[in-house]
Amino acid sequence: MKNIYGCTLEDLEKYFIQIGSRKFHALQLFSWLYEKRIEDYSMITNIKKEVLDSLSKEYSIARLQIVDVQEDTDVCKYLFELEDKEHIEAVLMRHDYGNSICISSQVGCNMGCKFCESGRRKKVRNLETYEMVLQLLMIEKLLGERISHVVVMGIGEPFDNYDNLIRFFEIINHPKGLAIGARHITVSTCGLVPKILEFSTFPLQINLAISLHAPNNEVRDRIMPINKAYPLEVLIPAIKTYLERTNRRVTFEYILLKDINDSDECALELSHLVKDINCYINLIPYNETNNLDFMRTNTVQIMRFYDILKKNNINVTIRKEFGGKISAACGQLRSKKEEL
Repeated sequence: MKNIYGCTLEDLEKYFIQIGSRKFHALQLFSWLYEKRIEDYSMITNIKKEVLDSLSKEYSIARLQIVDVQEDTDVCKYLFELEDKEHIEAVLMRHDYGNSICISSQVGCNMGCKFCESGRRKKVRNLETYEMVLQLLMIEKLLGERISHVVVMGIGEPFDNYDNLIRFFEIINHPKGLAIGARHITVSTCGLVPKILEFSTFPLQINLAISLHAPNNEVRDRIMPINKAYPLEVLIPAIKTYLERTNRRVTFEYILLKDINDSDECALELSHLVKDINCYINLIPYNETNNLDFMRTNTVQIMRFYDILKKNNINVTIRKEFGGKISAACGQLRSKKEEL
């Protein structure tokens, strides 16, 4: 049985027409699900019982199960158990501009980035759209506050689950859905060039972030296998095409790894690589994990790296560090649960 939270408004309109009912029931149902937050079809009062009975036979309204919650200052990490007993994670972060959630898009990941806990444990399957939507809904319910910003940057490579991702965006952005503004939604990719180009034609103004993490092919090849398929001389032109089509600034994420990609030379190279691109660099202090040998760059060198970029007129920020005490790196909580 399909899950109702994986349906776009258009899907529901087609469904109601197909069963000989009224198209406008779709908008009513969206309102009940996402504005009133009902969890049982019997609570719906403006759609006939026989129509709801038909709906309930076709679409489940079941939720996921939260099996672990870990909290630290301004951050909370949730471990979800799915219907097939697989596990995924989502992270809530409190900022001065509102509550932001980082969600997962796959169970595991096949991209194999050497520094990433998610990539250490291979992809089991894509998440369905409803499994992405419910991460947001369930955390918002527990929190009792609105989540205003969404980042698809948890377990998995989002563009490797492209169709379900797009449906997720359509549902959470819809005014009768979760009504989260497109410019408050960000998707991150390690560099799947064909999907970057496809995404450049998507009508919603969702933010794009590129997990770059290296200023040249030599370093990127060592830590990100995707670079062998789409090296920088292919990736950078694709990003420029995206910019031409969308006129939207991109973010380059750059995790600083001690003695790997954090030298002054790397900072200068990175400045040269992105100097003609409408972008900003998000420097990310590394969250160390017991399963991987990479180490966090010390704070003095992080600031040197930052200063070199600034002196070369690159827009750059240093990401606030969250959750060092709660296994906050992507995939750590899932690994702990499944490798006991």
